[in-house]
Amino acid sequence: MIGLRARNFVVVGALAGALALAFVAAPASAEMKKREFKVVGTWGFLDHWKEREGPFWKEHLPKITGGKLTANAKSQTELGLSGFEIMRLLKLGVYDAVHGVTTYVAQDSPAIEGADLAGVIQDLPTYRKANEAYRTILEREFEQKYGAKLLMIYAWPSQQLWCNLGDKSIKSYSLDKLKGKKIRTYSTTLGDFIEGVGGSAVTIAFAEVVPALQKGVADCGLTGTLPAYNAKWWQVVTHNIRIRLGYASSFLAMNLKTWDGLDADTKALFRKELAILEEEMWVATAKNDLRGMNCNASGPCDLGKPGGMVPIEPTAADKAKLKDVVENFVLKRWAKRCGTQKCVDEWNATIGKLAGVKASM
Repeated sequence: MIGLRARNFVVVGALAGALALAFVAAPASAEMKKREFKVVGTWGFLDHWKEREGPFWKEHLPKITGGKLTANAKSQTELGLSGFEIMRLLKLGVYDAVHGVTTYVAQDSPAIEGADLAGVIQDLPTYRKANEAYRTILEREFEQKYGAKLLMIYAWPSQQLWCNLGDKSIKSYSLDKLKGKKIRTYSTTLGDFIEGVGGSAVTIAFAEVVPALQKGVADCGLTGTLPAYNAKWWQVVTHNIRIRLGYASSFLAMNLKTWDGLDADTKALFRKELAILEEEMWVATAKNDLRGMNCNASGPCDLGKPGGMVPIEPTAADKAKLKDVVENFVLKRWAKRCGTQKCVDEWNATIGKLAGVKASM
């Protein structure tokens, strides 16, 4: 799907017809000003960057504007960034636009963290509706806290647990057994979940997780299904505990001064093209969730050798435990960080309503 700008497709079967529309766009208007954007993408070894983010900035945008709009676009990996610092760099004007994960950049806004609270939603369609319902709140927070224009919301495959249990003959494992385990996390809300099950949260940037698991700095890690395979977690862990703790709500944001300085034609083009790219992201995420689980286990895997992990499906007891942790740790702690009744009410009226749960101060 590199560089595709297919419109209005819903199922994979429609993709063949959409291929004929790839890269079709009206030429840039004479009024459009020439501009090169400094852009940060997500991780260079993962599919969102390789197949969608990078090609959009480096190939598609110059092509549809006749070279008027170009980008010096690099992944976080290439730039040596962890992902936690990108919004502050955007606010300072170091970059014009950045792709990132909402919970990575929520240090200055617990309301942003509300887009992806651990374990609240267990299916992708509901998760997408929830993020759309919360979009106006995210737009406000990005503008007020970071001086940024939110341009796109998307997700990654489901965030699951990946543990090194040593013995692959183990075929069952309950959440209660995570007590005392050191578990890699990347956000406060995931840390709340880990502490709720009795584990010890260890914050580790994604690019550093494999050596951490290899050296025993962490016993388990949390990440998406396909990212776990692409980053070769299967080389250092033995089991995949398939409880869904979120979908790593992600975004594209542009420095507000940069956005405000764009001419009307350029803004209109971005709105149109980024809506198409956003749809591609969601379609890819839905496809890659199961793909990642298969590739990490025994296959089938169209990406290479299956990882050979042992999959463990959550039991009814695990699901009950998750519900208890969400209500008594995740939501309560987040509401306290959020700090105001307005913040909690906004979440309850949007994501909470769709998920069928309620946060309280």
